[in-house]
Order: sequence, then C-alpha cells, then structure tokens
Amino acid sequence: MAVSDGVTITKRNLIKIKRVPDLLVFTTLSPIMFVLLFAFVLGSMIDMPGMSYREFLIAGIFAQTVIFGGTWTGLGMAEDIQKGIIDRFRSLPMSSSAVLVGRTVSDVFINVISLVVMGLTGLLVGWRVRTSLLEALAGFGILLLFAYALSWVMAIVGLAIRTPEVYNNAVFMIIFPATFVANTFVDPSRLPTVLRVIAEWNPVSAVVQASRVLFGNTHPSMPASDVWPMQHPVAASLLWSALILVISVPLAIRQYKKAVSR
Repeated sequence: MAVSDGVTITKRNLIKIKRVPDLLVFTTLSPIMFVLLFAFVLGSMIDMPGMSYREFLIAGIFAQTVIFGGTWTGLGMAEDIQKGIIDRFRSLPMSSSAVLVGRTVSDVFINVISLVVMGLTGLLVGWRVRTSLLEALAGFGILLLFAYALSWVMAIVGLAIRTPEVYNNAVFMIIFPATFVANTFVDPSRLPTVLRVIAEWNPVSAVVQASRVLFGNTHPSMPASDVWPMQHPVAASLLWSALILVISVPLAIRQYKKAVSR
C-alpha cells in the first residue's frame, strides 16, 4: 500500500507541473541564469591551475541547483498543510508515508529536468565530460541521491513551520551558507582557516568533489586536501546521503503524523 499510494501521490505532484507550467519554466531558467552568470562573470576573474574555471564551476552549479530543488519538498508540504490538502489525505485509507514519498520522488524528477538543462547549457559555455559515460552517469546519480536525502530534511522543516512564506526565509538561511562555504565556486584552500575547515568537511563539498572526479573536471596541479572526505569524495558522498536518510526519514514521518494530528 505504501508503494502504490506513493506512486499515486508522485503522479499528483507531477500533474501539477503540467497544470502550472510557470513552475517548470522558472525551474529551468534559474540554473541557466546561474551557469551563465558565474561562467562569464566569475569565470573571467578566477584562474584554476591546469584547467578552465568553467569546468571547475559546473559541478558546483549542478550541486547548488539540485540542493535548491530539494527545498521544493518542504515548500510543497507547507502549502498542502496551509490549503487543507493534508486534511483530505488524512481522511483517506492511505499509508501515512505515501505523502512524503510521493513528494520527495516527484522532486527528483524536477531535478532531473534541471540537470539536463544545466548540462546542455554547460556544454555551450565550454564544460566537458572527460570520463566515460558510466562515470558521468554516476556523477549525476550522486547529485540526485544527495538532493533526495536533503529533500527529507526539508520536509521536516516544511512540516514544522507550516507557512510557505516563513519556510522560504528559514530554508535559505540554511542553504546559502551550506552551498557557498564549500568548494562549489572556489577551491577551499583559498579560504580563511576556519572557513576552509568547514568547507572541507561540508557534505556539499564532498558531493561537488565526487561529481568533479566522475566528470573528469580535476587536474593534478590543483591543491590537494589532506582530509578524508576530499580524498575519498565518492565514498564520503554516499555515506553522507545514507546518514541523512537514516536520520531524516523516520523524523519526517513522525513530524508528518504530528502535523496532521493537530
């Protein structure tokens, strides 16, 4: 029942995209804007040893965009509570986890669309995949897995706050530092000591570095970090994603039951 109900809710959320095309338009325009702005503005000022800054940049833009895409989960939950849709779901004979599963899975599809658009835009500005197809797909898979794990965290926030306007303000106070105090746009070795340590242990940095490695967007002349997540970014990314899911999934389900019982 949980699986079938989850599939039904996923379809419901995807149908909403078709009926509200503005959502899809701005979801795709935002990553294009980020790629173009950072590639042509920062790209003209930052030098990366042995490689183009645009190749260094794209994996960071990918990660930032799918992380922002994960925030749609919490926003959708807050809107459904505010509009009374969750009360309708509560009156139906359905699994309590189906709403959360359907919301998080549908947001993965939105992120897939964003990655396709960003990938094509990146190719136009000079980004290239210099590894095999399987490695490139693994890079995209790690990005989507981490975004999916983060969407469960955002579901907890959305269910706890319950107001879309407040949720937007709260979540961006978390997302912006997490994505900027990382290796998304600059090498952590260029940061002050305290920020460098935070960036090197930031889960976002592990995901970005794993993507760069799998896309072949690294160079031996780049400064090497001696911390474990940066030396083993693929394993670190998988561990971070698994840890976030193990903690956030039961908490999100518990928060959902608490929210619908009010």
